[in-house]
Amino acid sequence: MQRPQPQIIRVIDLETTGQAPPTHGVCEIGWQDVALGKDGRWELEGEGGSILVNPGRPIPPITQAIHHILDEQVADAPWWHDVARRVLDPWPRRLALAAHRADFEQQFCTPAMTRSADWICTWKCALRLWPDSPSFSNQVLRYWRKPEGLEHERGLPIHRAFPDAYVTAHHLRDQLNEASLAQLLEWSRSPGLLPRVRYGPDRGKDWREIDEDSLIGFLGDRDPDVRFTAETEMARRRGGGHVGRPSPQELLL
Repeated sequence: MQRPQPQIIRVIDLETTGQAPPTHGVCEIGWQDVALGKDGRWELEGEGGSILVNPGRPIPPITQAIHHILDEQVADAPWWHDVARRVLDPWPRRLALAAHRADFEQQFCTPAMTRSADWICTWKCALRLWPDSPSFSNQVLRYWRKPEGLEHERGLPIHRAFPDAYVTAHHLRDQLNEASLAQLLEWSRSPGLLPRVRYGPDRGKDWREIDEDSLIGFLGDRDPDVRFTAETEMARRRGGGHVGRPSPQELLL
């Protein structure tokens, strides 16, 4: 009797001709699954993979300089609409999709292609779970955290679809083993909660440390992550939270 396959979250990474459709198209998709084991722990599942995709337009040199995918390599590759559904929708096993800075992938992976999947953004979840990281890019988290079991060469070269998905899957595995799936999905639906001020005279400070006038200035920021973080910190202060670094006791709560 065949054993039932475990439920999975599929980590996705795209390499594209540029930042947003319809001006730009996908030229590679990579994936790596993370599965829930019988012991209640999440682990990487299967070998993952990648597929080159014909983006239907030339790849600009400035983009080729990032991922090094050539026009001639994708000239005879399948089209995105012929590839996307079978990679994005491994039904009925898939609980959700995930990506690092998933807002980017979601521009190309539409609800029609994903069967309206829920998404986890490992970048937004890293901001919450690992606020002391010096940066929150996929690769900085990789070398700062040194996830257990990550094979160095398998995660290279960077800016190619499978290696990046493989690295992200290790971050996702550890996030799922620290917080619930429901919690990661909730964090992913909101803008990013930034642990430190990004720019200006208070750059690098914990948001709790800046004075009220500076905080008010960020409430109208054009960046939704900055604005959301400022609003969250203002609500904390209005609820009685003090200004300044959190105490050791607060950090434990």
